Parts: sequence; structure tokens; C-alpha cells
Amino acid sequence: MKITRAFALLPLFVSAWVSPTLAIAHEGAEGHTHEQSANQSFFTTRANALVLPLAKEDDVFHFVVYGDRTGGVPAGLRVLEQAVVDTNLLDPDLVMTVGDLIQGYNDTPEWLQQMVEYKEIMNRLKMQWFPVAGNHDVYWRGVGKPPEGQHESSYEKHFGPLWYTFQHKNAGFVVLYSDEGDSKTNEKGFNQGRLQTMSEEQLAFLRQALEQHKELDHVFVFLHHPRWIGGGYTDGNWGTVHELLKAAGNVNAVFAGHIHHLRYDGSKDGIEYHTLATTGGSLAADIPDAGYLHHLNIVTVRPETVTVAALAIGAVIDPKEFTPEFLAEIEKARGIRPLEMDNNLLLEMDGTASGTAKFVIENTTSQTIDAMASFDSDPNEWTTSLGHDHSSIAPGESIHIEVRLSRQGTADEFTIPRIRLDMQYVGETARINLPPVITPISFDVAAVPADFFLAGENRCLDVTGDSAAARIDSSEFELADGPFTLETWVSPSQSAGQRGLIAKTESSEYAIFMDEGVPQFDVHLNGRYVSAKANDVLPLNHWTHVAGVFTGNEVRIYVDGKRIDSKPGKGKRTPNRLPLFLGADTNESGQATRSFLGKIDEVRMSKGAKYDGDFSPARRFSPDDDTVLLHHFDRRFGPFLLDHSVSAAKATLGSKSNLVPVQ
Repeated sequence: MKITRAFALLPLFVSAWVSPTLAIAHEGAEGHTHEQSANQSFFTTRANALVLPLAKEDDVFHFVVYGDRTGGVPAGLRVLEQAVVDTNLLDPDLVMTVGDLIQGYNDTPEWLQQMVEYKEIMNRLKMQWFPVAGNHDVYWRGVGKPPEGQHESSYEKHFGPLWYTFQHKNAGFVVLYSDEGDSKTNEKGFNQGRLQTMSEEQLAFLRQALEQHKELDHVFVFLHHPRWIGGGYTDGNWGTVHELLKAAGNVNAVFAGHIHHLRYDGSKDGIEYHTLATTGGSLAADIPDAGYLHHLNIVTVRPETVTVAALAIGAVIDPKEFTPEFLAEIEKARGIRPLEMDNNLLLEMDGTASGTAKFVIENTTSQTIDAMASFDSDPNEWTTSLGHDHSSIAPGESIHIEVRLSRQGTADEFTIPRIRLDMQYVGETARINLPPVITPISFDVAAVPADFFLAGENRCLDVTGDSAAARIDSSEFELADGPFTLETWVSPSQSAGQRGLIAKTESSEYAIFMDEGVPQFDVHLNGRYVSAKANDVLPLNHWTHVAGVFTGNEVRIYVDGKRIDSKPGKGKRTPNRLPLFLGADTNESGQATRSFLGKIDEVRMSKGAKYDGDFSPARRFSPDDDTVLLHHFDRRFGPFLLDHSVSAAKATLGSKSNLVPVQ
């Protein structure tokens, strides 16, 4: 990746320059001795600061090596195209290959077509590239007798010499040909050692090339077959080649391909042996961490050192693509959700259920969205018509999904059925995988028996974190604008931080918060919060009644039935469609955050100002005509708490919610 950073030093006032003479030792804040740089290029206007050592100024250059392109499906050409994009961002001095450039194993007309296809992609590189011949590039397959050398003459005419060398800066590059085969019989193969032997003509070239480069700091060698790994190469003459490289004294590394997985055979006599995997070729497995991947090698060359790194294709990012417009598009894409349009799914009290839910998914971006909708719940619990439905959604278009569901389980434990939406944003230069979207499928609960809310064991909600809070979706209840009362019993286990006790905020609506242990009641009226706040920290591990009342003229807070604070407040409450959390606050995405830590019991929301003067709070609430929500926390119905009010608003328990006896 080529990233340019420009630093402008504007000496508006003068400070101390670093000494331009000898390095100076000084003590830092902890008494350590630091060596001050002797380079005038370091400048700061800060006095008595640690002087940072400067970067080394060695001559350096980079080159890239591509692995095999062939042996796979035509989609490998797209990998090669991405490699070219990545390489242009990295901006090395040059690009080397290790052979198998085209599919080959064909007659001349098809060979020529594949050659043009490959070169058209490689010629998009902004730097020079250098080919190496592999078996796919020279092996001929066709009707009749193969031409002399098979495809060698075509290769040399269109790609270049079978072996050659050149110098770049302080390094020599030597390309060898590892598919000469038997020139007398015109055989070529890599499963017999006799066909993997370099000719005296090529060895003579190698000696001359190494002699030409004897004064250089480094020499790098490239060929297709890694003849040093044994196997079918055992009877070849790589030992002779290695001795020539060893005698040269300045050969640093040898690069090969062919085997389609990364392999490093270590350093032998100071020469490192690298085998590349693929840059578009076939892979026997998709295990990047084990070396089965599409990649390129980037080599950094300094006068004294050489380093080699493998970089997966597609891992190089162009920072200039992250414009405000692009980021806005991605935010739109991340906001795509299945919206429920119709639902007749009914859950009976015995745990059986059946019905159909219908959803619409709208693409609000300017690019195509590829989407796959699937069922994200236990198939042993729910039967569904939804499989893995793939769709391509054009900009501004919508798709509809119909999901038929049924369940035969018990009511003791069951999970909420969910749709999973996996999406790709199909950009102009790349496909971007978006985080999966999980959407619960709502359903109504059949009539609740009259004895369901009869007091059994008195329980409460033990909130230990965000995932222990309970959530009530906005669609479950309706609180009309105007006066209302929100109340609960709480037993905090700690006081630090600002934490949501009962909250539905985000610059709107209402909440009871705990601010460093002090409760406050907030209502968003006419564009701002009006807050009534208590005076004292609530005692830990002790039950306290907290009530917030909006009268239409005032916002009040009561603690254990006593009015502690009131603030003038009039106007309309600012609404939102975010969930109401019991035991946490909500963020802008409707997720629980800043959870209360402790126990909650008896949450009730009522229309109107239920309290005026001081009162004695009931330990267990009862519903009346003004009750909008009432949760006792005594009993769960699968993942839900059922509402003891006419709203019948289900509260969905979190993954770590726990109902415990009240103590």
C-alpha cells in the first residue's frame, strides 16, 4: 500500500535544534540514559523532551513475486487482477513470477489466446514485470507430433527468453528454466529426474550470470520447479546448481512455485529457499494459515539485509477509497434490515406455535446488494420454510420474504425464531462483506390464564451486565404523550458510573438513571431533557422504591415514597422507536448498554401522574385502568416475561438474564 504522509515544519518560533555534531547522552524522566540523535533533521519546540532516534537511511528497494496462476478455474484470473491492483498500491520497483502463467497443455491457437489474456492483465502493472516459464507455459498437447521444444518458441516470442539475467540497483536477478526435459526425444515432464536436469548450455549461462553479478550485494534466483525438495526431482542435478550458487557467495534467496502451497526450506549455505503458493492457481485446500492461499511475496532489499513477507491477495487497502461518500454508502448498507410487514404467528401457552411472517428488504444504497436470508434458530425446535435464499437487490429495489413457521415443543424452554441476513455490498472495485444481521421473528402469545400472575415464589431480575437486561420492543406497548409514572424496586450491588435502570433514551423519550449511585428521572420535552435528581446514593444490597412522575408541568423523582426533587417541564415528549430496557440503557442501534448492576423487581408504567404527595409504596404492584406495563419478574415463559397489563407487552430476557428469589 502506498501511503504518503507530508509533515510541514513551520518554525514560527525558535526552540533547540538537536546537536549536529556528536551524539549526546541525557537522562529521561525516569533517570534512564538516552542517546540523542546527531541529525539536524529532528526538530521540536518542546523543551526537555526525549529526543527520538531517527530511522535508518540505508538504500532500499522492494520487489514482488507472484505464485502460480494456473491449474484452477477461470476465476483465478480475477485473483490475478486483484493482485495487480494490490501491487500497484504497494508500488514496488518490479514484479517477478515463478511460472505457470497460462493454463497451457493445448495447441498453439488456444495457447496464444491465453497468452494475450494473461499479458493484458499483467500489463496493467505500473512497474516492469518479468516472467518465468513453467510446465503449463511450455507443455504442448494437440493432434499429431508436438513441435520441437513444444511451446518453447511461442513462449520466447511472446514472453521472453527461457533463461536470462539483469541487474537492478545493488542486486542481480537470475531466471532459470526448469522444464528443458530431454531435447533429443522432445520429452518434458516433472516426475522423472532425468527430465529435471539443467543442460550444460543453461549451466554455462548461470556461471556467466553469477560472474557478472559478483560485485553486487545480492543475487536472487527464480525458477518454476522447487528441485531441492526431493520427490520426482531427486535424480536431477540441482546439487550442481546449488554449488554454483554457493560458490558465488552473494546469492541470498531462490524462489520457486509449482506445488501450490507455501513452503520454506530454510537457509542452506546462506541461501534461503522459498516456494510460493498461488496467485490465482488451484488450491488443494482453503487453509490460509497453513499456507494454502492466494498471495504475493514482497521482498525488501537493503545493502546488508533481505526480508521476505507473504501478503494475501486482497489484503492491500487503498485509503483513498474511504471517502465520506463511500462511508455514507456503507452506513446505509449496514442499516438494511428485514422489516416485518405482516405476521400471524401465534404461540400457545403449551409451547406450540404456527403461522407466517412476511418481511421486506429494501436496498437504500447506490450499488447492488447480494443477500442471503437463512433461518438462525435450532431446526430441531422450529420447522421453517426458509432455506438459504439468495437474492441480488438492485439499488432502490426491494425483495419480499415469506417465512412459514411451526413448533411442537414444550413451554418450559424455547428460543425466539430469527432470520439471519448475510450481505455483500457490490462496490465498483470490490465486494464488501457486511456484518450479519440477526432479526427476531415476533409473535403474539395466546390468551394468558388468569392464574399466571398469581404470586408464587417472589423473584426478581438479577442484572450482571448488558446481556442480563430485559428488552421491550416499542411495538409491544404505547405510552400516549402527556403525564405518566414510571416506578420500580431496586437493590444495587455497586454505585460507580452512569447506568440505565429503566431507559428508552437517545436524545428522546425517558429514563430512570443511576448517576454514581444517585437516581434521576429524565424526560425529553421540546428538544431537551428535564431531569429530577435525588440527593443521596442508594444503599447497596438494600431494596429501595424509585418513582419518576411527569405531571405535564413538572418532572419529579420519589425515593421510598418521598418527593426528593422536581423541575419545571412542559411540552411534548420526543418519541423514538427504540426498545425500552429494564436494567440497562439503549444505544442508537437498539442494543443494551451501560447496564445497571444489581437486582430489579416490580416495574410499572402508568398513564397520568400516579403520585402527588408523599406515599407508602406497595411492595407488589397491581394493574389498574391506567397501567401501561407491569412486570413482576416472578415467572418466565420461555425467553419472555409476560406483562400483567392490557398491553400484554412481552419483555425479552437477555442471554444471561437470571430470575432469582427476592431476599
